[in-house]
Amino acid sequence: MSHDTLSRPVKTDSAPAAERPARRRRHWARRANPLAGAGTLIWLAVVIIPIYAMFSASLTHQDEALGHNALKPPSRPTLDNYNTVLHNGFGHLLWNTVLAAAGVVLIVLVLCVPLSYVAVRTRSAWSGAAFRLFLLGVAIPAQAVVVPLYLMIAKLNLYDSLLAIVLPTAAFAMPVSVLILTGTLRDISEEMYEAMALDGASTTRMLFQLVIPMSKGGISTVVIYAALQAWNGFLFPLIFTQSDGPRVLTLGLFDYVSEFGVNIPAILASVVLSGVPIFIVYLVARRALVGGLMGVGGK
Repeated sequence: MSHDTLSRPVKTDSAPAAERPARRRRHWARRANPLAGAGTLIWLAVVIIPIYAMFSASLTHQDEALGHNALKPPSRPTLDNYNTVLHNGFGHLLWNTVLAAAGVVLIVLVLCVPLSYVAVRTRSAWSGAAFRLFLLGVAIPAQAVVVPLYLMIAKLNLYDSLLAIVLPTAAFAMPVSVLILTGTLRDISEEMYEAMALDGASTTRMLFQLVIPMSKGGISTVVIYAALQAWNGFLFPLIFTQSDGPRVLTLGLFDYVSEFGVNIPAILASVVLSGVPIFIVYLVARRALVGGLMGVGGK
């Protein structure tokens, strides 16, 4: 190595400290994407404007609901519509919906977590074939099998009960749930499994001490997904229930529809109240939800 090379000064960032923030701003400006920003604003408007219109219309009087401008605040805001909803059996409908959602989530977790674990850890051809066959449920719409489901529910003497809502809803939520969980479980390194195996851990111990703690993001995603399927479900409650006992929130909207008219503000007030609990759940688990969805597909 020559003397010139040794004596050559090393390049350093000699810019004054005051110029560095300006340089960072110029670098950020070069990387900015105005088109993406405009698309984000448009999408935000598409989401926010209907929610605002729904909430605004829920505060109007029934006699001015049809002529009310959806984007204009109500001239005479009132809470009578919310009072009508709360005194029209909303608590009973909410309790039934919570029970149905909890039942669906419980069934999905108890069955899908071990199933996904077996699908990821078992290397046999039978396991892969069974996993792919199970995922065919994603392509089967509920409307296509509603008649056989009705006959099965009737044969099991479950018609007009909450179980008639919970069981088929959980069944149709399981394929997507397994897809999410398998993607999350594939992110667990093989070294962790081998370390527990060398420590003498059984398959059950690996499931409870390694897989479940390391899959909280995917499990949170599955919980929210399954709860939403039960919370927003309409077809199964409509077909498989008849009396007011197992009625849920989606069917409760019919209370404000009659042969003489529709109480639009009361319906919208019921929708607003129905969305509050699931929105709170989303706010609590939103980070885990995003993390779980990023794991779909896995390695």
